This record gives sequence, C-alpha cells and structure tokens, in this order.
Amino acid sequence: MAATSSILCTDLSFEWPDGTTVLDRFHLAVGPGRTGLIGLNGAGKSTLLRLLAGDLTPSGGSVRVAGELGYLPQDLVLDTALRIDEVLGIRARREALHAIESGDVDERHFGTLGDDWDVEERAHAALDRLGLGGLDLDRTTGELSGGEAVLLRLAALLLARPDVLLLDEPTNNLDLAARERLYETVASWAGVLVVVSHDRELLERVDQIADLRAGEVTWYGGNFGDYQRTLAAEQEAADRLVRVAEGDVQRQERELVEANVKLARRVRYGKKMNENKREPRIVMNERKRQAQVSAGKHRVMHTERLEEARERLTAAEEAIRDDAEIRIDLPRTEVPAGRTVLSLEAVRPAFGPGIALDLRGPERIALVGRNGSGKSTLLRTIAGELAPLAGTVNVPVPLRYLPQRLDLLDDALSVADNVKAFAPGITDNLVRARLARFLFRAGRADQLAGTLSGGERFRAALAALLLADPPPQLLLLDEPTNNLDLASVRQLTQALSSYRGALVVASHDLPFLRGLGITRWLRLDGTGLRRVDPM
Repeated sequence: MAATSSILCTDLSFEWPDGTTVLDRFHLAVGPGRTGLIGLNGAGKSTLLRLLAGDLTPSGGSVRVAGELGYLPQDLVLDTALRIDEVLGIRARREALHAIESGDVDERHFGTLGDDWDVEERAHAALDRLGLGGLDLDRTTGELSGGEAVLLRLAALLLARPDVLLLDEPTNNLDLAARERLYETVASWAGVLVVVSHDRELLERVDQIADLRAGEVTWYGGNFGDYQRTLAAEQEAADRLVRVAEGDVQRQERELVEANVKLARRVRYGKKMNENKREPRIVMNERKRQAQVSAGKHRVMHTERLEEARERLTAAEEAIRDDAEIRIDLPRTEVPAGRTVLSLEAVRPAFGPGIALDLRGPERIALVGRNGSGKSTLLRTIAGELAPLAGTVNVPVPLRYLPQRLDLLDDALSVADNVKAFAPGITDNLVRARLARFLFRAGRADQLAGTLSGGERFRAALAALLLADPPPQLLLLDEPTNNLDLASVRQLTQALSSYRGALVVASHDLPFLRGLGITRWLRLDGTGLRRVDPM
C-alpha cells in the first residue's frame, strides 16, 4: 500500500438532473486507516462514494485520489455470462500462463503474464480467504448467489491490491459466515478504506467514524462504540444547554414584560403631572423627551437581550439530533400465550428441506442460516405466496409479510392512501393520526411512495402492515435492516417493541436481532430447521 495514499475533496458540489442538491462546496480529507462513513438515509453517502470512484461527475469542485482505487458498489450487478477469472481480472494472464506451460513460447504470452507466475495461486488464496475456495475459475457468475457475487467482487479488489478501497454496504446479502470473513478483511486492511455501512459489528473494526449530516462531516475517533459514547455525552451536554437557554429566554421575556410595565407607569405619572401642571411646560416637555428616549433605549435593550437569548436557544436546539423516535401502541395485535399462530406439518417448500414447526403466543423467532438455505422461500411459503410441494401450512391468525424488496407499496399512491389500502374501513383523520407516530406528519403523509428514500419507504411499508385491518398477529420480516441507516434500524426496533403479536425475522444482523427480545433461535440448513443457542 502506498504510504501517501489519500482522498481529498475540495469545494465539491453535486446535484441531480432535477436540481436536487446533494453536496454543496463539500470538503473531505481522508488518509491511511479505516473510516466508517455513517449518516441518515438520503444524506448522500453512496453518492459521495460514487463521486470518489469516478462513477459520477461533480457539478463543482474537485476530487483527488492519490493511489490506485478499488470500489465495491451497494447494488452490485455482474454479467451472468462472465467467468470467474474475468471478474477477477486474470483471464488473459491465465490463458498466457496455460499457453506457456503447454509449450507456446510466443513473446506475447510472456508480455501478458509479466512476473505474475503465481496468478492462479493468488486467486485461489483470495477466494479461499473469503470462503469461496471451492469455486472453479472457469465457472460463470450466473451460478453464484447474491452474497457469493459480492464476495467474488471483493476478492477481485483484493487481487488488484488497491491503495484506496471504497465499500458501500458490503454486508448486505451476506450470511453470518461471509460477514465474519469480511470483518477480518476490513480489520486487516493497511491502506485507505472508507466503508458505508449500518452494520454495527463491521463498524467496530474501523479506526474513526465520519458522520455525514447536512452536507458536512463530523469526525469521531475510534470505532462505533466509541462514537456512540461520545455522541451520548455530546447530546447530554446539548440537552443541558437547551434547558439553560430555555430558562434564559423565559427570564428575558419576564424582564421585558416588567420593563414595559414600569415604562407604562412612568407614562401615566408624566401624563398626570402634565394635567396638574405642577412644573413649567418647558421642564415638563424636557422630562417627557428624556423619558421617551430612556423608554426607547430600555425597550430596545430588553428586546435585544430576548433576541440573543432566543438565538442561543436555537443554536442549542440545533445541536440536538433530530433522529426522531417511532412511538406507537398496538394492543389489537396481542396474542394470548397459549394460542397457536402457526403450524407447519411436514411442509416441503419449493426450495429447501422439509419443515415442521409450531408457533404459539407472542413468540419472537430469529430465523438464521447461510445464504441459499431457503429462508426467504420458507417465509414466502408461510405467507401463501408460494405453494408447498407437500405438507400443510396452517395460520389461524391475521398475517402480514414484509419482503426484502419492499414492493408492497403502490408508488403512484401517497403514504396515507397506501395505508388506507390495507385498512379501508378507518377514517382519513385516524390514518393520519397513526402515521404521525411513524414520523409521517402533516404533508409528509401526502408524499408519493415512489418519491420516498429507502428509510422512509421502509417506515411507510411497516406502517401499512402494522396499521392494517385486521391488525396482524403474526408478522414475517425478511432481512428488514438491509439498506437502512442506523437511525432507521433503531426506529424499527422501537416499533417492533410495541408489537404484541408473534414475530418471525430472517436476518444476518445479530445486534438487531438481539435488540428484539428473541425467544427462540432457529437455524435453517440442508437437514431442516433446528433450534440453536442465542447468538
């Protein structure tokens, strides 16, 4: 790795073709080390990485990257016809090596291969490091799962040995084993690394946190745990400043009222003296003029003090994070402890092993397993989207299913109208009152679903499911934290803490699962569904 490798953004500006500004005269300097880039959905994290990688052209300013750059995008799409060695960028060298080994001494082969005589060994080592050691370099990517494709692209980056590595939500679609391998790769990275992620375990492996908010980056030394502790202390201090500023505003308002009362008394006294004519007119006029000047100065002084106090309050309030919390109550979702909510009798899904399962009362099930083990297929079978090849699925309570794709919303309808589609019997006022608790207040409830950010879309979909009529007493969630920022993950956890029905969640996000109060951990593999110890 080049010791001088770095990233420098100067006066960087970018706006989308519709005029939406993402960054305006933005500055960033990143040197060697591991940086976790965090921020709310829509803050511009992925856009910033695309600008650094050269995928987007800034509308102003400059981006300078010193050293070779590698970039792993969030929405990775590989040509399914490509061979593994093509994705790794070594096909030409492999062919040259094989030609030389077969006796072809054409100078072109030696020029193509250069000094990379161990190219295949290095490729297999990189694949093995990421759990892909069994891949044949001649296979095509169309045979890989989504998680394997991400790891393959990462292996290609490791083989290229870049000085600067950009990773955008790299743990999405990765199972627990693959995540652990990625964690090890990040922890051992020696160059410049910038990773955008909501994965708290991954963010524990970084050296510093860059919090992108309102077009600026605030830096925090240490990993995500250090960031949380520092931020909590900052917010506690900010809360104290708000309370002090509020008290100051109230005091200044009282003093202004008292000053006005005193001035009114002086005016009445002067008027009374004028009526009684106890002093010469010239003296009385001078007293009146002086009183008016004094009153004006006094009023201006107190008004200025009040404005200054209000400005201090505004500044103090701006230091408070506005990552609002979802606060809801869902009593109609409650399920009695002994009631059966799900029964699978020798069910054989379209993909995966046979399953038997009984779920009673408000149990909270964590469904874990490797990518490709059939978790999504099982959830879709329970939800009735897929018919089982054999067996019986019995769901005697209202059920709702939130898939990874979040495609249950109609993009042409507003948030409020989408919710009413799931609960047609409730009034518009009640829909809006309930949506306010999901942070869709006032005009936000009228926003079209197709214009929502990822986090907003998730909140709208969750609101539609939880506010449905009848309310769900069994809720199925498939990788719900994918593409959610940290604030949205916290909001989801808060919302689910109010849910009183049974819950089945397929996820690789262990910190999220641990925050849900899981009562049973089930692993799905090639042999079936079995109970495992809490993770």
